[in-house]
Amino acid sequence: MVRVTRRSLLRSAMAGAAAGSLGAPWVARAQAATLKITTWGGKWGEVMKGQVLPAFEQEHKCKVEVDQAFPYLPKLQASPRNTPIYDVLHANSNEQWRAAVDGLVLEKITAKEVPNIKHVYPYAVSDKIAGVSIFTSAIGLGYRTDKGLTPPKSWKDLADAKLAGQRGGYQIPVNSLGQAHLLLLGQLYGKGMTDLDAAYKALEQLKPMKLVDFTGQMEKMLLQGEVVVAVIHDSGIYRYDGQNQPIDFVAPAEGVLSLEQVLNVTPGTKVKELAFAYIDYMLRADIQKQLAEAVWYSPSNKDAKLDPRYDAKLYNTPEKVAKLIQVDWKWYNERKDEIDARVARIMRG
Repeated sequence: MVRVTRRSLLRSAMAGAAAGSLGAPWVARAQAATLKITTWGGKWGEVMKGQVLPAFEQEHKCKVEVDQAFPYLPKLQASPRNTPIYDVLHANSNEQWRAAVDGLVLEKITAKEVPNIKHVYPYAVSDKIAGVSIFTSAIGLGYRTDKGLTPPKSWKDLADAKLAGQRGGYQIPVNSLGQAHLLLLGQLYGKGMTDLDAAYKALEQLKPMKLVDFTGQMEKMLLQGEVVVAVIHDSGIYRYDGQNQPIDFVAPAEGVLSLEQVLNVTPGTKVKELAFAYIDYMLRADIQKQLAEAVWYSPSNKDAKLDPRYDAKLYNTPEKVAKLIQVDWKWYNERKDEIDARVARIMRG
């Protein structure tokens, strides 16, 4: 019998391991792919990071890195084209077009790359969109219900002389809602959304008007009664539904402007298939319902079935979607500098 001690066992094991390492090839363990995206903060960010993204990571055996520190476009512009800082850019249409013109994101995505595109409303992939719109909000008029106002019915009601100093708008150079409203003025008072002369003249008639940089600031001004009527997106009002706040939203008779939430893919991404899979996932009917009901955004997927509370107000039928007015952001961006200069002169005067 051979006496086996603990020391001899260890020596044998080490020798075997050494022999094995010499005789067998080393196998690299594949790391999970990482998808780098941008996304909003607030309630949207809570739902994304708490529920939506963990489920995507589990389904696709990947890791998602999230940037919530806006603005995103300057970071993408500064990163190398072949190793971009983001694989998927989430932005509004105006910034997606700036990125697309610079070659930083794709101009078009089709159902071949993202199968769920077959289920979206036409606006989500129209010629006004660079990428795919996964949700939209309707830009209309928010107003106080406790100030004895007749609820506005038309965009032109904002110009009522009684509202001088009590109406709210946006700093046009920095806010896309203000930019979209400016173009709409050209359609309301002139020959169309490219009639800038008519738009400038109508803007002059809205002074004095309280201006803010961001929609969150507009929400606060309405809630605090600093303005009684304001340009705002519907989700900025509906998020207070059930909180007994004296504010309401009106879709003007002429239609509502579309504030799209757009996803797009960077050409230089190393995980292009995963990036397309993420957009497809975000367009899935169950994910659309989950986020739409969390933040009061109108889903792009026609098959998303919302609970009655949301179904009554959001833009989720062909009839409602037909009232959305989309801005030609590519056209606007080409003229932005001259528009900014003209608007600055108007508002200073």
